Amino acid sequence: MGCCALIIAGSIAIVRGQELPSQDKTAEVPRMSFNHQLFATSAHCISCHSQVHAPDGEDISMGTQWRASVMANSSRDPYWQASIRRETMDHPSATAAIEDKCSTCHMPMQRYQARAEGLQGQVLKYLGAVSDGTAMDEPEGELENANDTKATLAADGVSCTVCHQIRSDNLGKHSSLDGGFLIDVGKKQEEREIFGPFDDPDTGRQRLMHSATGFTPKKVDYLKDSALCASCHTLLTDALDDKGNPAGTLPEQMPYQEWQHSDYARTQSCQDCHMTQVKGEAPITSVHAQNHEGVMRHIFVGANAVLLRMLKDHAGELGVSATSEELEASARRTETFLAQQTAAVQLTNTVQRDGRLEFDVNVVNRTGHKLPTAYPARRAWLHVTVRDANGAAVFESGAVRPDGSIVGNDNDSDPAKFEPHHSRITQADQVEIYESIMGDYAGRVTTGLLFGTHYLKDNRILPKGFDKETADAQVAVVGDARRDPRFTGGSDSVTYSVPVPAGRAPYNISAELLYESIGYRWAHNLDGYQAPEPKRFVAFYAGQAASTAKPLARAASTVR
Repeated sequence: MGCCALIIAGSIAIVRGQELPSQDKTAEVPRMSFNHQLFATSAHCISCHSQVHAPDGEDISMGTQWRASVMANSSRDPYWQASIRRETMDHPSATAAIEDKCSTCHMPMQRYQARAEGLQGQVLKYLGAVSDGTAMDEPEGELENANDTKATLAADGVSCTVCHQIRSDNLGKHSSLDGGFLIDVGKKQEEREIFGPFDDPDTGRQRLMHSATGFTPKKVDYLKDSALCASCHTLLTDALDDKGNPAGTLPEQMPYQEWQHSDYARTQSCQDCHMTQVKGEAPITSVHAQNHEGVMRHIFVGANAVLLRMLKDHAGELGVSATSEELEASARRTETFLAQQTAAVQLTNTVQRDGRLEFDVNVVNRTGHKLPTAYPARRAWLHVTVRDANGAAVFESGAVRPDGSIVGNDNDSDPAKFEPHHSRITQADQVEIYESIMGDYAGRVTTGLLFGTHYLKDNRILPKGFDKETADAQVAVVGDARRDPRFTGGSDSVTYSVPVPAGRAPYNISAELLYESIGYRWAHNLDGYQAPEPKRFVAFYAGQAASTAKPLARAASTVR
């Protein structure tokens, strides 16, 4: 999840002329008449949903798995905090709107609660503390404060009683997107329900849960629906020019729509890959346990091991509650997921002639959306090396430097440029990089979300079944890849034709697809912002820059 910066008109979020009902529904509650809590923090849930094991002994404790995820740390994310600070410095007149909208999915409980109480101004209090650095004055830098309920809600990120209270009324509809999920604000405190996938007729367990959390469990059938995830993982950003005038709308993050346009929409949901199901019957609690078929892990594995290690290394400063061991396990799980389930690389059509070595590198996307998807800081690229019989490199494209930049990438060298899509590579300073490059209202390259009006390039690898000719404009292929006949649903193929010295065969070719969750330019474009959050993040990034590139797939071949 990245920083969303949708501009707000009054109290209603506007996306392409449509109103998001989450604000409508909370606004219906009369001011001063609303005096009960909509949410409980994870501390109320973890006591029963931890120390839980599958039949094979695997620890499937929902509470401890969740707290080591990016979801749990959405408000503590130092890159998100730095990005908000940058956006408010770039667009000071839109500060309130930026902070309000970004809190919709990064601090959802605090924002929804304040809105329900009619305290729309106070919804910015805690995010404002992050933006001006005052939150860093608190013990250990955390937002949580036992005497301030909303501070505690803000610190708890995307917590249990957010996802498990979302109603199905508008899921899958346009009104649900950009944080337009619906939560019932009309029920009395003692009548509030928490939704789960299993029936629990045991009144004793129901009373225990109500006593611990304030909620009564209720079975629903839509928690495994991808539309539930889409409510926060679809972001359209209303752009501004340098004078603060509306400049267009950018489809900033669209993994759900990419999935809908792929074959995966008929076979796998978001939850199937990013949560995963426990094999056989398993309990969900350690107290009065009852076994169920279809229990889902709450690992929320994604693609950001770099952030997880930042949270681990700076847990005290960021107020992280997960243990170092839990965060390291989550980071390693992410790296395993990336290496085993995201892509495949193949080397084909190798031939040596006329002093040149030619071969094709085929890349297969094994995910249900573009690779990479969502927040545009992410990129994947081909690192290809040819070595002679003595092991000396005679050609290399896409090497990564210790600072996280890519050798030969125009954008890393010059923020005003970007590397084009390549179907054929003949020299070392050409690199095939799969990425989305934003352009501003004047057509300039930008990493400022509110400056982004359109894409100058989007050649992220398409999922299987994705037809680029019929794709909606919001998920379209942009640039030279659109005209590349080998860039198609599920894969891409790049031809390499490189000079090799005579008499030094055999030649060993290695090709790997590398990935960064936060590209060099997206990190270092924060360098010029003299504020606590950007400065802190740049320092964090520098400490991990040498390990930001993660391998997704590899292949090797020898030509004699």
